Amino acid sequence: MNFIASHYLTLILFFPALAAVIMLFLPRDENKLLRWFAFGASLVPFVLSLMVWVNFNADQPGFQFEESYVWYEAIGSSLHLGVDGLSLTMVLLTTLLTPLAILASFSITDRVKPYMMLFLFLETGMLGVFMALDLLIFFVFWEVGLVPMYFLINQWGSANRDYASLKFMIYTMGGSLGLLLAIQMLGVLFGTFDLVSLYRQWNSLTADRVLLGMSVHTVKTIAFWAFVIAFAVKVPLWPFHTWLPDAHTEAPTAGSMLLAGVLLKLGAYGFLRLILPLYPVEAKMFAGALAFLAVAAIVFGAFAAYGQTDFKRLVAYSSVNHMGFVVLGIAAAGLASGTTDAAIALNGAILQMFNHGLSAAGMFFLVGVIYERTHTRNLEEFGGLFPLVPVYGGILIFTSMASLGLPGLNGFVSEFLVVRGAFPILTVYTAISMLGLLFTGAYILKGIKKVLHGPVNEHWAHGEHKLTEISTREILVMAPLMALILWIGIWPAWILNVINKAVVALF
Repeated sequence: MNFIASHYLTLILFFPALAAVIMLFLPRDENKLLRWFAFGASLVPFVLSLMVWVNFNADQPGFQFEESYVWYEAIGSSLHLGVDGLSLTMVLLTTLLTPLAILASFSITDRVKPYMMLFLFLETGMLGVFMALDLLIFFVFWEVGLVPMYFLINQWGSANRDYASLKFMIYTMGGSLGLLLAIQMLGVLFGTFDLVSLYRQWNSLTADRVLLGMSVHTVKTIAFWAFVIAFAVKVPLWPFHTWLPDAHTEAPTAGSMLLAGVLLKLGAYGFLRLILPLYPVEAKMFAGALAFLAVAAIVFGAFAAYGQTDFKRLVAYSSVNHMGFVVLGIAAAGLASGTTDAAIALNGAILQMFNHGLSAAGMFFLVGVIYERTHTRNLEEFGGLFPLVPVYGGILIFTSMASLGLPGLNGFVSEFLVVRGAFPILTVYTAISMLGLLFTGAYILKGIKKVLHGPVNEHWAHGEHKLTEISTREILVMAPLMALILWIGIWPAWILNVINKAVVALF
């Protein structure tokens, strides 16, 4: 037990990858065994992350459960792991959604072994980004997560999967090139990639120093924009968002759940972990530009979602809209760092990351449920399905209301905090973003109306096409998400307390 307690993070991080390697030796045609093995293996990091959450001391500043192992001594890089309130929240989200995504994939019959292995490798990649306190290790895991998702889209996706997977890879790797160069520059300048050391050294540089033949201000500005572009592509911010609807639409259901639920959060996490602490001056200087892009994502994302006839593309564009609020909160914090309003906006942004992970994963799963039965995502081909599938309809309305931001559910709490915190700081931008909030209601209600209400489409009422109700397994996928959506909506203090202490300590 002492060994587990002293190596929590290493076990959480590498257990999924170890399980994936073990799966290599399991029989290829034993689909039932492969599914349950992958599901059981994905539950272990979740249980361990719950143990970390219970033992985490929110009042203690800095990182906890730290572990450090020499990785590449010649360049000053080590496998340095640690969590604070910000990263622990994201670790909990990742370890929760991965088993649910695997459970959602039990209907997959094509090449089950590599499919399940890719999900386990993907979990390790995502967790590594949230736990790494070494910039080089951070980048390694940042790129590692791309590979499993590329193959999941390319091999198990829909008709246009080749185009979508290549676009996903080119966009994210292209954006990451500047990130790698900026990380290398920091390593050359300071002889270490350790984040805790960099926080201290980077911000103590005086303006009269010359680095690489340039002024400190020039070097910091170049590095700032290299980081911003990499993270903006991942969020994704307008106008870097066009890979997202294609990737979502073509990905298998469980792939979309993790893509929206966790992978988009890597970009926002990069803003919070690296940009705001390392570049406070530049973040304040360019906060207006960041707020402009965030508001464009909110408004255009909502407009684009409203214009869709493909149910999955509608939900995909809603992610652009919702993640825009995260970046608006980050921009407000950059402009007025240290103020109460900035802290409120930042609390809202981090909670919105967690909340969007729950509601977006749920929405993509529910789209997948109806697609499995009808083999269409065209909203014009549904209509009046509520009497045929009342349980599914009730779950869809509940999850949609969370996405819409209905008071009493989780989406309202986080979006209210972002707007309340950003309004005194970025008044005009926040006011314009309300237009996106208005259309959030419009596109959500449009989706519900087209699927559930109106005259019953007789095509799905009789014969071989008769629609069947949501199954027990599918309800079990949704139950934890719905419970958390309601719990955070009614009593958000349990998670906001952890987030707020991290915000106060960091910023």
